[in-house]
Amino acid sequence: MAKQSKNILIPNPKRLAKLKSAFAQAGAKKIHVLADFDKTLTKAFVNGKKIPSLISVLRDEKYLTPNYAEKAYALYHKYHQMENNPRLSMAKKKRAMHDWWTAHFKLLIKSGLNKKDIASAVKSKNIQLRTSGAKFFKLLKYHKIPLVIMSASGLGNESIDLYLKKIKNHSGNIQIISNSFIWDQNGRAIGFNKPIIHSANKDEVEIKNFSKIMETIKHKKNVLLLGDQLSDLDMITGFKYDHLIKIGFYNYKQKNNLAQFKKKYDIIILGDSSLDYVNRLLKEITANP
Repeated sequence: MAKQSKNILIPNPKRLAKLKSAFAQAGAKKIHVLADFDKTLTKAFVNGKKIPSLISVLRDEKYLTPNYAEKAYALYHKYHQMENNPRLSMAKKKRAMHDWWTAHFKLLIKSGLNKKDIASAVKSKNIQLRTSGAKFFKLLKYHKIPLVIMSASGLGNESIDLYLKKIKNHSGNIQIISNSFIWDQNGRAIGFNKPIIHSANKDEVEIKNFSKIMETIKHKKNVLLLGDQLSDLDMITGFKYDHLIKIGFYNYKQKNNLAQFKKKYDIIILGDSSLDYVNRLLKEITANP
């Protein structure tokens, strides 16, 4: 029987209790956090409006060339239905997502994307950290717990880095794995680096292939994983953890795939809620046993 409170759903309380005990016994020195960014660390809804991602701000707030938004929407309407189609095979979904982001990155470059545009986009009031997010970052920094952000963001490393600096929550314990552009001397995008990270291939973006990041977490094998999609669970692929607590942010208004979240996640945070529960959990598992 799942344990239910107003905004927190725990499908298997006994299993979670055992995991928390294992984390607490090993202590903070053995923990790292692996998190998605858009709609996981940030709010999915701002003033009642759905905010899908940082790149949606670039599109909706009329940056770049006049026809960029129209063309970006055309790609969205073509591919977004494939992204959310449960009947589409994973192979076809991966191919579709790769085609989508390849086309979109080329469109961004053709539309004159500049570092200045990203700097402006991250200042948007439509991008907001979840409530109690600042405390979350503070707790991780205090306990020297590495935070690895693995994001399929279309604006990539630069946007997340700038946003965290803007809200003054960027510190040395944070590492980012995301897409990135190649810039000319004037700050204009002239290409993009491969492989492209998208929502369907996080199982192929293995942390062990990022040597600098791996060096900081290789002995921290108790992992808190935070995501808002079932595919975010793939972020842990290839990492040999000891214990894993999976926290899912269920931002949907319709409960069309909540059953799958219950099967896959240890903790489900409903309704685009705050990070309060995650902060309480961090305090519990970092306390001296």
